Amino acid sequence: MAGNQPKEDKIGQSKAKEIEKGIQKKFHKELFSRFAKAVRDYKLVQEGDNIAVCISGGKDSMLMAKLFQELQKHRKVHFGLEFLVMDPGYLKENREKIESNAASMGIPITIFETDIFEAVYDIEKSPCYLCARMRRGHLYHQARKLGCNKIALGHHYDDVIETILMGMLYGGQVQTMMPKLHSTNFPGMELIRPMYYIRESDIRHWRDYHGLHFLQCACRFTESCAAQRPDHETASKRLETKRLIAELKKTNPFVEANIFRSVENVNLSTVIAYKEQGKKRHFLDNYDDSPPARGI
Repeated sequence: MAGNQPKEDKIGQSKAKEIEKGIQKKFHKELFSRFAKAVRDYKLVQEGDNIAVCISGGKDSMLMAKLFQELQKHRKVHFGLEFLVMDPGYLKENREKIESNAASMGIPITIFETDIFEAVYDIEKSPCYLCARMRRGHLYHQARKLGCNKIALGHHYDDVIETILMGMLYGGQVQTMMPKLHSTNFPGMELIRPMYYIRESDIRHWRDYHGLHFLQCACRFTESCAAQRPDHETASKRLETKRLIAELKKTNPFVEANIFRSVENVNLSTVIAYKEQGKKRHFLDNYDDSPPARGI
């Protein structure tokens, strides 16, 4: 009977309803509308999909889980959801934080364990890159075991523009973080990023408005994140790029949108070289066969 329901359960249900109402009302335009637009524009969700929503315990992936639950209510297409949490060797308090947040937000998570933190702990060169690749592989594997054909990651708009600029400044290449990708190692599986249009500032606003506290980073290479300040950020190339964009925005308010659009408006006739399906193509390959440029 409802009258015998534990106090903790009632509090959790109340919090979940508050968050759901916020997505439907206060944050509908900034969060759900942009989420639904990315799903529509990039055809991320299709009839019969079973999607593993990958939850790290941070603000982005936890919000993504709630947005997927809201999207499912609209029933424009029928799809299934599995809320997947990988424990790569979290400290006890970090895992408990993920579990308590999921419970209070009404997200029915499935947790599986790996030893990734142990595997990369002694790696000196690019441990974060190796960790990310290993995580991705484990997520695909577990998602397939659950009958899923897609995994969803919580990368947002700011991640996309930072990646574009980082590639140019530090990698000497023009590329972007794609909204969806076919898996090469898991045939038939696909990766999708439905938070593609959502701004990080709006995610922070949503988090703070509801008084939510998530993991910042639970890696063993940093201090315990349960005790870190909400605004804590470690020094990194991504942070440098984030600061650069903020500085450029002071004199050009359109800089973020321009970076995002730059990879949608690539003019190959003005590019020295590019790669297509792994093969490099150079402008000199067909230079003598090309018509002269207008106005020259």
